[in-house]
Amino acid sequence: MSSQGQPFDIIFAGGGTTACVVAGRLAAADPSLRILIIEAGPATQDDLAHTQPARYATHLLPDSKTIKVVEASPSEYVGGRAVAIVGGQCLGGGSSVNFVTYTRASASDYDDWETKHGNPGWGYKDMLPYLKKFETYDVDPGLDTHGYSGPIKVSRGGLYGNVGNDFLDVAPRYDTQRNVVADPNGLVSGCNAYGRWPKYINGQTGSRSDAAHHYIYTQTSNQNLVISTGYFVKRIIFEDNRAVGVEYVPDPRTNASGAHEVLTARATRLVVVSAGSLGSPLVLERSGVGSKSLLTKLGIPVIADLPGVGDKYQDHQGLFPPYFASDESLTLDGIVRGDQEELDRWTLAWEKGTGLLASNGLDAGIKLRPSETELKEIGPAFASRWSDFYVPAPDKPAIFFGPLAVLVGDPSTAPARKYFTIEYFVEHPASFGHIHIMSAEDVAAPPDFDPAFLTKPEDLALLVWGYKRSRELARRMPCYRGEYAPSHPKFPEDSEAACKASALPVAPDAPDIRWTAEDDKAIEEYTRAFVASF
Repeated sequence: MSSQGQPFDIIFAGGGTTACVVAGRLAAADPSLRILIIEAGPATQDDLAHTQPARYATHLLPDSKTIKVVEASPSEYVGGRAVAIVGGQCLGGGSSVNFVTYTRASASDYDDWETKHGNPGWGYKDMLPYLKKFETYDVDPGLDTHGYSGPIKVSRGGLYGNVGNDFLDVAPRYDTQRNVVADPNGLVSGCNAYGRWPKYINGQTGSRSDAAHHYIYTQTSNQNLVISTGYFVKRIIFEDNRAVGVEYVPDPRTNASGAHEVLTARATRLVVVSAGSLGSPLVLERSGVGSKSLLTKLGIPVIADLPGVGDKYQDHQGLFPPYFASDESLTLDGIVRGDQEELDRWTLAWEKGTGLLASNGLDAGIKLRPSETELKEIGPAFASRWSDFYVPAPDKPAIFFGPLAVLVGDPSTAPARKYFTIEYFVEHPASFGHIHIMSAEDVAAPPDFDPAFLTKPEDLALLVWGYKRSRELARRMPCYRGEYAPSHPKFPEDSEAACKASALPVAPDAPDIRWTAEDDKAIEEYTRAFVASF
């Protein structure tokens, strides 16, 4: 076991979004602080895979080294599958690899932190100044709930594609009970209305606006801010029940040294566990912080008996049913496939801060609260969840819908052409799962992980209805040319819902598909087979 020289003041165990924001602000406030960030993934500075927004889907390809995939235990609720959950694993974490979709919680969500979970000072009114402080909202000036001088840039991106335009044109004509608003993310307003969707993209440069580039890489001259990429934090070192340092080991995926030596770093002031929902519980448990029964079983000395560590894992769950898009549609498929002609076409525009590379393909959407008629369509399984959770909080949406101009997934498994989807996911899942370590020593050992997808009937009922609504929206859009059937429900051949490999759009006021009980069963089976994390 070796030591890494003189101690640091503060050590961050994990280099994702949280670590970059907090460490970056501390370093800027006091450059004399010696700060160490330990991150398992690679650096991201000026890498086009991270700075060009449209390349986000490349991080989902099988050989990606910028994400981590945590496989859950097989579950009957998802058709016997072992659901794989993806998280960012690079400097900047999720902010450097995600879809750059700008979305905000409702005011009542922050108030819940304070009133339901006993955290004074974490309510909406307390949090609003900080929500405004971090952003420069270049979408619409002078809005009370947005900030205009922060490091993270928010814009509509460099291109408003026809897929998003089709959705925003058709949706309020099909769904006449809802309108279009300028700001669908107003915290206290904007819920249950359609709108153009902002992005974490710099409106002048066209670049992704992430935590690494705007909080850390702006301070490369500060020699006291040390970044160690390619290392997993194994455990926190405690002395007299005080955190004084960390043990960490190389990640063979991103660290070519191949050494198995356990390294240590000491902290004189603070150790911050910032490894995300998929990593922080595991670091804590290996360190002796967690459920006594689990720690004792694995032979780990108990520092603090906290049974809540690793419990109540909650994750958005939803689907991306793919549709064929018209040839003239502007989609990201060619960029994701690496078509040089497409890359060349859009590179010059991106250098001017515009074009498809300066977009994420998601230009519109809605955070929807079902009406009384829609609640009847969703069915009785959702009734209690609606009355107990949503009715008391009229600013909380139940489900999101948005048009995404790309095939989500491995493009090598589908015909090389243009696609779009109407993605949808549950905003506040009723299900809670868990993630716990299975080994006291091996940081690469798969965890005991159950995200609990679809274990609550109310989540399943909402997603079954979500498929119907998303499909009704998709088949009315001018860019629609049919369904990619392998990634849709297997409907009976004589069903109105049977997928069509080639089709033209119907009018916005055309009758809905007449969904049968057999169709509902097919959608339920499809949901269990394809539901994924958002």
